[in-house]
This record gives sequence, C-alpha cells and structure tokens, in this order.
Amino acid sequence: MNLLSGLICCTVISFFAHDAPMAVRVSKIRDFIQHLTWSPDGERFLFTRIHAGKMGLWTMKIDGSDAKPLLTKKEQPHFDGHWSPDSKRIVFVNDILQGTDGKLQLDVINADGSGQKNLLPHKAFDEAPRWSPDGKWIVFASTRDKSQNLFVMDADGKNLKRLTSHTGRDNSPCWSPDGKQIAFASDRSKGFDIHVMNADGSDVRRLTTNPRLDYWPVWSPDGKRIAFTSQRDNNYEIYVMNADGSEQTNLTRHAAQDNFAAWSPDGSRLAFISNRGGGYDVYVMDVK
Repeated sequence: MNLLSGLICCTVISFFAHDAPMAVRVSKIRDFIQHLTWSPDGERFLFTRIHAGKMGLWTMKIDGSDAKPLLTKKEQPHFDGHWSPDSKRIVFVNDILQGTDGKLQLDVINADGSGQKNLLPHKAFDEAPRWSPDGKWIVFASTRDKSQNLFVMDADGKNLKRLTSHTGRDNSPCWSPDGKQIAFASDRSKGFDIHVMNADGSDVRRLTTNPRLDYWPVWSPDGKRIAFTSQRDNNYEIYVMNADGSEQTNLTRHAAQDNFAAWSPDGSRLAFISNRGGGYDVYVMDVK
C-alpha cells in the first residue's frame, strides 16, 4: 500500500468510526427474523422468526440467551407481536390457515405463552397491533374498509374506531410515549414515508419525503426522536430524526441490511436486525 492509499484508507475508517455508532451482535439466530421489539421492563426481545419452515413469535433475553418460541405447539403462522406496557402480555397477528389462504386476526397471550385468546375476529387483513402507553388502547392496520387504514380499539377488542381514511396504504403505527400522537408509514404520497397524527386521527403531517421506502417508525422513550428504517441510500439502514422530522441521520452506515429498530426503555440504546454477520441477528448500539 502506498502512502496516498494508506491515508485514504485511514480517512475512510476514521469517518465511519466517528459517524456510525458501534453495533454489537447479541444473538446467534441466523434464521430470517423481523418485527423486533424491546420489552418495557428491559429484559427481553420479541421478534418473528422463520425456523424449520415455520413462522412464529420468539423471545430471548437481551444478551441473546434463552431464545425460545412463544407458542411451542402452534402450527399456524403467528407474527408481529407487541408487548403490553407492563410486559405481561403480547398482542400479535394470528394467521388462521384455510387451504392456500389465511385469515389474519388479532390475538393476545400472556408473555409466558399461556392464556391465548382472540381479541378481534377476522374480517379482513388485520396487522401491526400496538398497545398504547397506558395499556387502554390498541392501534392496528386493517383492510376491513377496502384500503389499508389505521384503526383503534379498546385493549379488550371493543369500541372499534377508524382513524385514517385514505386510498393509500397506512401501516406500522407507533404511539408517542405520552399517548397523544401516532407515527406511521404510508404510501399516500407515492413512496412510503413516515407520517404523524394526533391519536384521534386528526392533523396528519408528513415527516419524510423519500421516493423509495421509509417505514417501521419507533418513538424514543422521551418522545424527542423517531427511529425508522430507510431505503433512501439503496440499502436498508436505521435512521433517526427529531419528532418534527428534522435532522434525519443515518445511524448504521453499513453495506448489509439493517432493519426493525427498537429502543431500550431508557432510550440509551437501539436494537435492530441485521444480516451483516451472514445470517440475521439482533444487534445493539449506543445512541446519544
């Protein structure tokens, strides 16, 4: 290596070391995984895993140990779970298979895998259920009125109310920590972008303007920032921005696919799923 090449190499290494927080792999899963969430008590991760040809929910400790399926005897696909604020229950999408088709419905289960029950019987494709910070409400995406919009219901599945009414697709909702706002992804402006609205569905504002794909918004515990996945650099990366959409910053800066960010309860770390180690695993990095 000549002197000029050496200087360029050192400059590139210094640039990435300074601008991209170091991420530490905490799991050895390797299977395809998605839909990562961090339990509010800070003790476990929840994610969807395709293992031995079956899609299901798994949990593991945040150090990567004790990985286990939530439902050990369930043959039907189940995915995209979300912890209740007290970490004692999980709401998730249950796919009732019928021939080659499936019926997506929303079920709830205790965090130890017991007490499964249906919250909302199938009427359309119901997806992405998310508990409100006070545990009283669940927001979710549904095609029950043709186009995919966001709905909210009581935590017991009653008092269903439609929040958005648009011909575009609205998905990936996330409550603000104070419960007053909901961030979500939508293609109502052609490319998928991050939007935010009041919890009653009013005052929808567009936060990102990426012609490709921005999705999976997750609010920081202090309500000041939103992390999300973006494909704006021709690769899936974890970005973070202020809650008003300003200062959008690439946190991961890696050639691999980085996806599905999840904040630690104290807001000091972000977990995400990446295939940078060959297979798919959970990584954790510090954030300032």
